[in-house]
Amino acid sequence: MIPETFTCDAVTWERAVSLSRTLAAKVRASGFRPDLVVAIGRGGYVPARIVCDELLIMDLAGIRVEHWGTAEHKNERAVVRRPLADDIAGLSILVVDDVTDTGDTLTAALDHLEGRGAGEIRTGVLVHKQVCGVAPDYHAEFAPSWRWVIFPWARHEDIVGFAGKVLADDPADAKDIRAILAGRYGLLAGEEEVLEALADLVASGRAVREGPRYLLAPRE
Repeated sequence: MIPETFTCDAVTWERAVSLSRTLAAKVRASGFRPDLVVAIGRGGYVPARIVCDELLIMDLAGIRVEHWGTAEHKNERAVVRRPLADDIAGLSILVVDDVTDTGDTLTAALDHLEGRGAGEIRTGVLVHKQVCGVAPDYHAEFAPSWRWVIFPWARHEDIVGFAGKVLADDPADAKDIRAILAGRYGLLAGEEEVLEALADLVASGRAVREGPRYLLAPRE
């Protein structure tokens, strides 16, 4: 169960690239040479492209598996929403994602690819959490305790989600929201980042602005 208060691990672009290169190095060292790299969307797209670059692999495809929404809003189960259209019968495949949580996403991806007749399938992630029930074949970093990892390609989306969670408690202005994000989640968001997140919450109809304060929009 996810606690109400926890510290986020905000990954920089530099660290994300480094983790991706480390993941590629571990795959290379194992002697595994996949015919195809499959990125799990959306978090696996950037790492998978870097892995392909490091390993000089030309064939890259993606599938969309939905499990997590924004800011730790978890859907009921992992579902493949954008299946692979190519013929992969007999191909060796490396599946790449950014992080493991429950392992359901990896499991759904593996079931999908095995059902399409793939050959050997191995999995790799940037950050593998100990609490995950499914161990990938490769990981760049091991997290011995649970934490919410914010990757740079999802930073704005997560700030939007966490700001919404703050507003679910009480109306607040941007300054207060920044302070709550830092205190409750260890998320150090800049003033412009928070204002952009709040603007998107208002534009999407999820929040309304009353003077300097923001509050969740009433449900219809």
